[in-house]
Amino acid sequence: MPIEVEKLLSYPIPVVRQTLTRQKTAFYALSVGLGADPLDERQLRYVDYCRDLRALPSLALVLGHPGFWLGDGRSGVDPKSVVHGEQELTVHDELPVEGEVIGETCIVGLVDKGPGQGALLYTRKEVRSVVDDRLLASALNTTFLRGGGGFGGDSSALRASHTLPGSEPDFSVDLPTRPEQALYYRMNGDDNPLHVDPAVAAAAGFSRPILHGLCTFGTVCHALLRTLVDYDASRLRSMALRFSSPVLPGETIRIEIWRDGSFRARVLERDALVVSNGLATFSAASTKK
Repeated sequence: MPIEVEKLLSYPIPVVRQTLTRQKTAFYALSVGLGADPLDERQLRYVDYCRDLRALPSLALVLGHPGFWLGDGRSGVDPKSVVHGEQELTVHDELPVEGEVIGETCIVGLVDKGPGQGALLYTRKEVRSVVDDRLLASALNTTFLRGGGGFGGDSSALRASHTLPGSEPDFSVDLPTRPEQALYYRMNGDDNPLHVDPAVAAAAGFSRPILHGLCTFGTVCHALLRTLVDYDASRLRSMALRFSSPVLPGETIRIEIWRDGSFRARVLERDALVVSNGLATFSAASTKK
C-alpha cells in the first residue's frame, strides 16, 4: 500500500532537548557491547563514569532522538513496513559526556521505487550543544518503507553507497551480542516494538525480535575504533554503512575491515551479511589518550 505522502511530508517531527549525564553516556557504551573485557582499560574509559569518561562517537545517533515517530498513524506510514536501510554519521566536534543537547530532525528526501515496491525516506538529524549552539554531529538516515512505492515520486537515490575494495580484508574482529541486548539498547530512546515484541516481529515477517540497526552500528563502531585507532574516539570523523540483513540478539558479529576504513560485517551463526558498503574516515592521531 503506497504511503500517504502529504501526511508524511507534513508530519511535525519533534525537536528534542535532552539532558545527558555521565551515567547515560556510560550506559550507551555498555548497550553496544563495551565493557565485556573488565581488564581492558581502553574499553573502561567509555563505561566507567567514575573516571575520565569519554563518549563513543556513535552516541550521537541516540542524542536528541525523536523516537519511533513513523509508528504514529498521523505519519501516513504503516509501521510494520519500516526497515532501517542505511546510516551515515558525521562527527563535527567531540561529544560531551554530560550537559544539554538538542536534536532537530527533518525529512530531506523521498524516493519512489515503483508500484508494489518500496520507498526510501531520507531524514537528517543535527545534534547541537544547548550552551553555545555548537554543531556536534549530523546523521543521515535512510529508511526503507516496504510496499510504500507507487506514489509517483522521484526514483533517484539521494546518496551513492561506498564500493568495497576487491582485496581480502586486512582485519577481522568477532564481537558477540547478548540475547537481551535489544532490551538494553531500547532504553537509549528507540522504542520500536519490532525489537522486543514477538508478535510485532512476526507480523513484520521476522522469526523473532531483531536487534536495532543502530545497535549494530554501535557494535561496528566499537570494532573500528579498536582495530584502526586503538580506541581513540576523538579521531573518528565519519562512518557510513548499509544494513543488509538484521542481527538476532545473541548472535556474534564478525566485522571485516580494510586499512582504508572500508568494512562489512556478517553474523557467524547464519553466515549472513548484515552490514555492507561500509566506510569510516579518521583524522590524524591526537595527543589525548
